[in-house]
Amino acid sequence: MAAGGRGRRRRRLAGLVAALVASAACMVEPVRQPAEPTGSRQPASPSAEVTRADGTDTVEEFQQDIADAQRLAERYWTEQFQASGQSFRPIRRIIPYQRDGEVSCGGQELPRNNAVYCTVSDFIAYDVNWSFGAFRQIGDAFVFYLLGHEYAHGVQTRLGIRYNFTVQQELQADCMAGAYLGDSVRAGTLILDDGDLDEFNEGLLAVGDDPGQPWFAEDSHGSPEQRAESFFRGYERSLSACDLG
Repeated sequence: MAAGGRGRRRRRLAGLVAALVASAACMVEPVRQPAEPTGSRQPASPSAEVTRADGTDTVEEFQQDIADAQRLAERYWTEQFQASGQSFRPIRRIIPYQRDGEVSCGGQELPRNNAVYCTVSDFIAYDVNWSFGAFRQIGDAFVFYLLGHEYAHGVQTRLGIRYNFTVQQELQADCMAGAYLGDSVRAGTLILDDGDLDEFNEGLLAVGDDPGQPWFAEDSHGSPEQRAESFFRGYERSLSACDLG
């Protein structure tokens, strides 16, 4: 996967693992341990016009992926808001943390093994050790999806969107993340390799609610099929498929 204009690297998209829980002040992602990847990924040389992922697993690559994903999301949503005659205010901060309670959102301490969009303070925070571990096991797709989904929650806040049930909020954010990635691919600012969409699908199917989870429960996010369907609806049809009207 590639984001425009940073370095000469090649990334291969892999399946991703992320699940989300919303609270009144924060939207929090509890960890689900990713499966060990199969196969190997060989680096190659991209053009200078795009940032491509490769199969490396260094701290430097991870940090660059975080920066690329943030920059691409900011660019995408700025363009979308401008197209509708509005200005877009980027999310205020993206904060890595390592310890339980190191970061708080609306008085709620954030535990390890989480990623958060904090509504009241307008920031994204992520457990850097957990995220880096998932990055090494799964690939850079984890980073781009994670930032894309959390950015979608920030956009929901900016648009004043608040559903009665968590599952509605989360499925819409999945759709918006799909639109962000699909539109970026169509615009040429993001590049996918063969098989990447299959890996997205496998990853999304892995993060749905367990069987028997009530759809109306506060921490419901949708079944595996619902999450994959929402993401790919946005990916294929853009934001018009995400009930933003």
